[in-house]
Amino acid sequence: MQANRLTEKHSVSGQIEPSDVGAIKAAGFTAIICNRPDGEAPGQPTIAQVAAAAEAAGIAFHANPMVGGTLPGEIVEKQGEILRGADAPVLAYCASGRRSTALWMLSNPDQLDADERLRRAEEAGYDLEMLRPQL
Repeated sequence: MQANRLTEKHSVSGQIEPSDVGAIKAAGFTAIICNRPDGEAPGQPTIAQVAAAAEAAGIAFHANPMVGGTLPGEIVEKQGEILRGADAPVLAYCASGRRSTALWMLSNPDQLDADERLRRAEEAGYDLEMLRPQL
């Protein structure tokens, strides 16, 4: 599992495994957000499996799954609420980290301007310029 840092408080990654949670805790993360729905890919761990590992490790866990290619307003709003309310640092994951990055950009918990959010996403490896009109 490789975390891509967006800010001091927020990082994203691709799919994590329950066995990754110990390393996530050791890296200093205090909360995990799942942005990937169950059943997207064969062999993918379920939200419940990752949540159980997080609970066992003493890490807060939040499920906010989003189907790829969509950006429902209620999911964006919930992501922002979680990010603003969580003890930092937070790791959000999906299949590749792209959805989690888009949710961070649109919810804008750090109150950054559009250019800064796009720059940070690019530095983390995600080209999300197509979201500029929504930022």
